[in-house]
Amino acid sequence: MEKYKRIFVIVMDSLGVGEMADSGEYGDVGVNTLEHISESVDTFAIPNLRKLGMANLCSLKQVEPSERPLGYYAKLNEKSCSKDTMTGHWEMMGLEGKQPFKTFTDTGFPPELIRELEERTGHQVIGNKSASGTEILEELAEEEIATGHMIVYTSADSVLQICGNEETFGLEELYRCCEIAREITMKDEWKVGRIIARPYVGKKRGEFKRTSNRHDYALKPFGKTALDALKEAGFDVISIGKIKDIFDGEGITRSLKSKSSVHGMEQTIETAKEEFHGLCFVNLVDFDALWGHRRNPSGYAQEIEKFDQNLGILLELLKEEDLLIITADHGNDPTYTGTDHTREKVPFLAYSPSMKGFGCLPEADTFAAVGATVTDNFGVSMPEGTIGTSYLEKLL
Repeated sequence: MEKYKRIFVIVMDSLGVGEMADSGEYGDVGVNTLEHISESVDTFAIPNLRKLGMANLCSLKQVEPSERPLGYYAKLNEKSCSKDTMTGHWEMMGLEGKQPFKTFTDTGFPPELIRELEERTGHQVIGNKSASGTEILEELAEEEIATGHMIVYTSADSVLQICGNEETFGLEELYRCCEIAREITMKDEWKVGRIIARPYVGKKRGEFKRTSNRHDYALKPFGKTALDALKEAGFDVISIGKIKDIFDGEGITRSLKSKSSVHGMEQTIETAKEEFHGLCFVNLVDFDALWGHRRNPSGYAQEIEKFDQNLGILLELLKEEDLLIITADHGNDPTYTGTDHTREKVPFLAYSPSMKGFGCLPEADTFAAVGATVTDNFGVSMPEGTIGTSYLEKLL
């Protein structure tokens, strides 16, 4: 007998809550995304997250811990040997990543890869370095518009990103080039986690703006996940934001694309008004993409506050047979050096209007506690080879 009919899992992309025992091996010493955001701003209004126990996980300058949170809270450690988006989400749904994806942060992509990409797309590559997406547009977009060349760049993540002006390069051409790049980078020595189409508009410096027509071409998960198990058992698996891209569509029954994290929460609120039976899995990427990587704690804090306001609306809509889980996929401490993700523990907040109990749960050794809890609820076995122990019996 299932405990909950609908489960909402919301990923606050990059909202870490403190370093792990092995964070130093990844160059991340003393990191704590949430706590350091709090320390960096004067005001930090998160009443709904506080009610759910978020302030019980970290010492927040402006927010007191809740003596009686609405539900349960815990910290989850990452078992996989990485700190990227795909690995974090895949582990959440049961897959332990034992090999990190390739990165080309320091060197750019090899000449052989670039040569093949140029030959097959018909475009000369410019850029080929690690850069901020907004900065590389200011540097090279005018040249791309004038010549038809193709801006290729990477970051601290395992990504190959291609920029294209929607008017002069064209969306379809951009997507075609990204599909070719995905084929090329299936070789083991070049295998990046994602190819990302980065369309933009504008004609001159100071006017360039990326659009919501971004598209990610991810690798397929290397095994079946909790999402596959749910779908094969006949349950709804609704994805919001970039979840579909992260899992390359595997295990998804319906997907909604978001224009922003605020839009993603609005879509979640609308989905909560619908009847479905299964999982609604949400990724809110702006915390990471707009503020974490750009090392902007103030912007990050404001994004959390916007989320908290919509969280209040969602909480009012939840029914007795609903379960809400809020978590993250890695850290991205906006006060730390560089622009990379930070290896951190992530929050696990669980709430249902039907809960009678509350409090701190034991710390988990893997993000897969999320997927294990979801499948346990629906009486579905996790696929062979997956990891994770369910919290379900502790949610009273």
